[in-house]
Amino acid sequence: MSAMMIAGFLFFAGIVVFTSWYRAGNARVNTLNKLFFANRSLGFVLVGSGLLFTNINAASIIGENELTYTNNMTVMAWGVSSVVAMLLVSEFIMPLYLKMGIATTPDFLTARYGADVGRLVSVIFLVSYIFNLLPSVLYAGAVAFNGLFHFSDVCGISYPTVIIVLVWIMGTIGCIVSIIGGLKAITKLDILLGVGFFCGGILLPFFGLKYMGNGNIGEGLQALLTKHTGHLNGIGTSHDAIPFGTLFTGMLLVNLYYWGTEQYIIQQVLSSKDLETSQKGIALASLGKLVSPLLLNIPGIIAVHVFANMHNTAEAFPRLVSMVSPPFVAGFISAIIFVASLTTFNAGLNSSSTLFMLNIYKPWLQKRSKQVTEKKLVRTAKQFEIMICLAAMFIAPLIIFVKNGFYTYVQIVNGFFNVPIFTIMFMGFVTKRVPGIAAKIGLGFFITCYAFTQLVINTHIHFLHILAILFVLTCGLMLAIGKFYPMPVPYTLKLNNLVNISPWKNRYYYAGILFILMIAMFVLFSPVILAK
Repeated sequence: MSAMMIAGFLFFAGIVVFTSWYRAGNARVNTLNKLFFANRSLGFVLVGSGLLFTNINAASIIGENELTYTNNMTVMAWGVSSVVAMLLVSEFIMPLYLKMGIATTPDFLTARYGADVGRLVSVIFLVSYIFNLLPSVLYAGAVAFNGLFHFSDVCGISYPTVIIVLVWIMGTIGCIVSIIGGLKAITKLDILLGVGFFCGGILLPFFGLKYMGNGNIGEGLQALLTKHTGHLNGIGTSHDAIPFGTLFTGMLLVNLYYWGTEQYIIQQVLSSKDLETSQKGIALASLGKLVSPLLLNIPGIIAVHVFANMHNTAEAFPRLVSMVSPPFVAGFISAIIFVASLTTFNAGLNSSSTLFMLNIYKPWLQKRSKQVTEKKLVRTAKQFEIMICLAAMFIAPLIIFVKNGFYTYVQIVNGFFNVPIFTIMFMGFVTKRVPGIAAKIGLGFFITCYAFTQLVINTHIHFLHILAILFVLTCGLMLAIGKFYPMPVPYTLKLNNLVNISPWKNRYYYAGILFILMIAMFVLFSPVILAK
């Protein structure tokens, strides 16, 4: 751990902290609308950067590079193929949300199926965030920092102890930023993170190739393209982490859920000025997803050439950064990971509080005819954020005991929540008479069957294919219930838009360009070109 590395970290982190403090000092967060939705005033750059960097965090940087190191470039499909889902969400789902003027996705379920279903899904979201999202982000950040700064070696402290200390430091800082600045402060950080992320995405591969070529970038690139070429293959077989067929089954469903239903993601879009702004923001985030392999996957490929064997493969990325980069650049990249962890963690905290306050706490107050001031509601929301932050910090260190790769663990656990919720959302979009009881039975059926296939028996079928099969079966079950026990009065959409809902006129041109670029990425990382 050199002085220059610390200087590089403080340089970028200092800019971010100062900006966050400055924004917080100039904008009092004294209403729920400001705390959760930035007064629905975000421009497309804020929306796009918020979407992208709420998605990209330490967990994805560490996890995707780990899977690229242990498998190959097939893992890039999580991000690159999401462009299709994002464009579909932009065209069909976001206009619906903005027309309804909803604040959370459970609001739609409440309107479509009834209050019980909305509350149930709110609870499922909260459980998912408390036990999976927030702890995994903190854990990944802690692993990255220990790999970069070697705290366990320098301080002579055990690895688990270092992870616990780092988790609590990051969680505390993240919680403070979230409760002081609200959503707008979080999205302001995302713009700075975007600049840092793409600088790091250029610098790290540059120094990695230079290290591989013993100071000669050309020789390093030659080695990358001629040795271990199997790792450059993004077209997965059944033996790979992401078989190519899953892009058209479970992965498409997971991405549709994530970009169109996940509360901490869509909250960025629901805070936009209007529909046109939200669609431009989604297009900007889609472009970012196509560039993101520079920092999410390419370092994992370089690590294959640098490290013959690693005991803890989760440290492939941080160990590579500290080995091949100049100290100042290594510190700069570590600050990027730190800020990336904060943005996702803060967004998760903010959305958890949104779900609790708007779908559980406020309805409870209204049911009891209790009148509470806006100031008291804001205080309660911030207290709830502190509570779930503490829970996440206690749970995060336990992830150290997970086997089969950290990122795979995150995605498999997500399967208990994501596609089941998307399934009942989808049926709510495309049907008018399927009742609330069908949504409850469908959720229970899906989650129970998925748990059985993951925890009890080994089906030898990829979990993404399992999700697709259960999606079809659950839809069939809900349709059958709707046929025999239909709603007496069909559901009708009620308009309550709070912003202008005129769509972006040029969206189809940009969508076509993004789709072509996505296909080009898969062709590039295939046996046709790079993986010969």
